[in-house]
Amino acid sequence: MSTPPLNITAGKPLVVGSFGSLRDLRGCSDAQAGHACDLVEIRLDVLLRDGWQPGETPWSHLRGRPILFTARRESEGGVLALDAATRGQMIAAVIDDAAAVDVEIASLPEMAGTLALLAERGIPWVASNHDFSQIPELARWRECRELAHRHGAAVAKFAAMLQGPEDIGTLENFQRETAALCVSTMGMGPLAPASRVRCALAGSVLNYGYLGQAPTAPGQWPAAELREAIHTGSVPTV
Repeated sequence: MSTPPLNITAGKPLVVGSFGSLRDLRGCSDAQAGHACDLVEIRLDVLLRDGWQPGETPWSHLRGRPILFTARRESEGGVLALDAATRGQMIAAVIDDAAAVDVEIASLPEMAGTLALLAERGIPWVASNHDFSQIPELARWRECRELAHRHGAAVAKFAAMLQGPEDIGTLENFQRETAALCVSTMGMGPLAPASRVRCALAGSVLNYGYLGQAPTAPGQWPAAELREAIHTGSVPTV
């Protein structure tokens, strides 16, 4: 199976539908995914937790969707304690079906082999950073953004736990900064829904919701609702 290519354009918001369980993946039709999002994210760590075996392709019915594969490290929200070698092997096993791959910025040194494979295959990748406590100093995010660019990422993705409404403005301002690559920003926690719409309207290229019943991040909301809110510019009150 091969999936459609992923076309990322600066300032054009795309909605990512993420599956929080193997059951949700199997229960989602291609038509349902197409209604809700522009591409799907398949969390390989989540599937492994739910009994998936490398070599199986429970996403084969999603032929019309670009697929973003992620094997998340535990410290940034992964559901299993998987070392870099294992995560790299999981990504290599699905590479033929990948329109894009997510690699954490903190994992870049240990995932060098995976990055080389992606470059060889011409597959774009998302350099991600997640902070489950707060928005870090923006100088740190700017360093990460530059590091992602130097390593050849197509997108630098930043997600942080929001402590108050003012944090949404911080995310928006960071999103609007001039950068050498496309950027995605989003909040987590109770204020996440408003932040995800506002950041999308500020130019965030990848904006994550969930497909099925299980969110994959705190405060994430259904992909179809997120897509509609971005389309209409309907920002939830905070």
